[in-house]
Amino acid sequence: MNAPLAERMRPKTLDHYIGQRHLLGQDAALRRAIEARVIPSMIFWGPPGVGKTTLATLIAQHLGRPIHTLSAISSGVKDVRDVIAQVQGGGMFQPKGSILFIDEIHRFSKAQQDSLLGAVEKGIITLIGATTENPSFEVISALLSRCQVYTLEQHSQEDLLALLNRAILEDTLLQRKKIKLSQTNALLRISGGDARKLLNVFEIIVGTFKDQEQIEITDEVVLQNAQQSLARYDKDGEQHYDIISAFIKSVRGSDPNAAVYWLARMVEGGEDPKFIARRLLILAAEDIGLANPNALLMANTCFEAVKNVGWPESRIILSECAIYLASSPKGNAAYMAINQAQAMVQKTGDLPVPVALRNSPTQLMKELGYGEGYQYSHDYPGNFYEQEFLPQEIIGTNFIKPGSSSKEQELAKQIKTWWKDKYQF
Repeated sequence: MNAPLAERMRPKTLDHYIGQRHLLGQDAALRRAIEARVIPSMIFWGPPGVGKTTLATLIAQHLGRPIHTLSAISSGVKDVRDVIAQVQGGGMFQPKGSILFIDEIHRFSKAQQDSLLGAVEKGIITLIGATTENPSFEVISALLSRCQVYTLEQHSQEDLLALLNRAILEDTLLQRKKIKLSQTNALLRISGGDARKLLNVFEIIVGTFKDQEQIEITDEVVLQNAQQSLARYDKDGEQHYDIISAFIKSVRGSDPNAAVYWLARMVEGGEDPKFIARRLLILAAEDIGLANPNALLMANTCFEAVKNVGWPESRIILSECAIYLASSPKGNAAYMAINQAQAMVQKTGDLPVPVALRNSPTQLMKELGYGEGYQYSHDYPGNFYEQEFLPQEIIGTNFIKPGSSSKEQELAKQIKTWWKDKYQF
């Protein structure tokens, strides 16, 4: 009874589960697999509080399979091997299809993840991993190839309101109060799509009324009573996305002072330094890019140094990189160019490669004209020969639009030197 409200309100069945309709709705991929009673090993990827742990538990319950749970924070290779040995040792008395759930699997080292491979491949266990980080970066390719990745989304406002109303109606402790939800904007804004955060903050608010039986929840009441409890950075992930968002926007906005402050918030909160370094690496390409190509080199060096040096000294390296990137000229030409090029590909499909640009390793291909008409640029003055490289259907399309920074204007000048008036900037 003393468990937090979010824990007390965990759904008891899949039908009681709110959200993730793209996975669990009628005819959705995961729902079909569950109903067929044949589930693959899988990775649940999504932000905190979207129901990854709950979903794994409910799947095991729905299928009648035993579930063994480990946390990557406190478990190691020995714990993994113990579970596998336990499942194997059960013999004919061990129910088929035992599930091993590993929370925060991104925190497992390569060796720890390697220890799962044999059991997953042989079907000794069905692995369900949960992660808030992109599994493409944090899960080794050998393990990732043996798993289906399902992306869990932040809860919609509709989902969150349904959870709140269900808690008011069904929770034994809340039923003792007469609670009126007059306004919910502040609660929804604070939660950021995180159901656990929403319910726990709501319980804090209700608790401030102590012995009052009638409680009216307004935005003012929420902001007054929740502010202190939300001021700190929660290293378990409650404000993980809010703080990193503020940090990135400060660097993008060329405010090194604010960037260092938000970096300090993450340092004090115990954030994974590799996560911070990775975000800086992405930012260097997305928000600085061609305006200062050295920014990407700096960020990559920072990422490698953080991996090699470790904590807490890495904070100095992160600070240096953050200040450098925040102080750098900004440009998003590379980011916008690939976005527009991808949009064109999605619109036009697989356009044929011009014959002149095709590879011709065989005599038949040469006879078909592959490569005919292509001019080798290095045979011409300045290593340039004006010829067409785009498919016929999109000739003249311009994806690159250099910004106002000096480096990008130099790039535009060079392109115009080659292509004259073909590309308009």
